[in-house]
Amino acid sequence: MPNIKSAKKRVITSQKSNAINTAKKSEVKTAIKKFHNAVDQKNVALAQQLLSEAYSVIDCAMKDGIYKKNTAARKKATLGKLFDKLKSEQK
Repeated sequence: MPNIKSAKKRVITSQKSNAINTAKKSEVKTAIKKFHNAVDQKNVALAQQLLSEAYSVIDCAMKDGIYKKNTAARKKATLGKLFDKLKSEQK
């Protein structure tokens, strides 16, 4: 444990930001998981809605600095490919 007052404050703020970042990462994972469940059920309408929600959550996490730009793009591209595959199977 730090002895200097500013270092003590820094520990507290880093714990707060760590909790916030963990929650946002969890939110992204939950959105992705919901999308995957819709794809597994082959529900195109629900998958399309959840895809846009997942994109939004991923973009917000990228904007807040949780994910880097390329990581967010990779996650979104993976979801998009999965959705396109689902749509092509339905035809």
